[in-house]
Amino acid sequence: MNALEIENLSKSFGGFSLKSLSLSVPMGSALGLIGENGAGKSTTISLILGQLQRDGGTIRILGQNADENAVSLREDIGVVFDESCFPDGLNARQVDKVERYIYKSWDSGTFYEHVRRFDLPEAKPFKEYSRGMKMKLALAVALSHKAKLLLLDEATGGLDPLARDELIGELSRFVADGEHAILLSSHIVSDIEKLCDRVAFLHKGRLILSEEKETLLAAHPGQTLEEIILDMTRKERAA
Repeated sequence: MNALEIENLSKSFGGFSLKSLSLSVPMGSALGLIGENGAGKSTTISLILGQLQRDGGTIRILGQNADENAVSLREDIGVVFDESCFPDGLNARQVDKVERYIYKSWDSGTFYEHVRRFDLPEAKPFKEYSRGMKMKLALAVALSHKAKLLLLDEATGGLDPLARDELIGELSRFVADGEHAILLSSHIVSDIEKLCDRVAFLHKGRLILSEEKETLLAAHPGQTLEEIILDMTRKERAA
């Protein structure tokens, strides 16, 4: 089963247009959505979550129509944005208490397991967390309500290399059992190369390619994924 299916998704606002985007994320896989700032990555995730109203196309999550099952599907989706949005005064213990009322399947034991694995101070208010600690707390929440699909929007941006590797390692474990899936949007190609087995490249709202990572690398021997995407970006800019 595909964890996520997007077909002919479109959205226009201001001077930007997302044009007939079609993507799928099989269960047990991680798809990296690559593109420059303004390519449409965040718009795509906002449309999946219903934060923006799409102009056209269909979205299915875990085999269900996203429009008809929006409320029930929230339990199955974990989300991490580039900026975490917990109130500044809350600490990790208080976040746990709040999330119990939001998710029916919230698991405090799993949450504290991640909090301790990420070495997060339980009593320190969120406003005193570093950026890396904030992202780890957001990921701890996303992993603690039995979500089957993770949507991550530039979640590794601005982190130091060690913090990024820790997050990538945790995400790799998440998909390893074949019963979960990830859509990671990022302009940091090296993170996508470490985690993802599929790659989709967006440029100015258009899908330029969607391919298995190993197939793409095999078609460009001697090049890293970052070099391949950089070459494609240059070609698209020149077109």
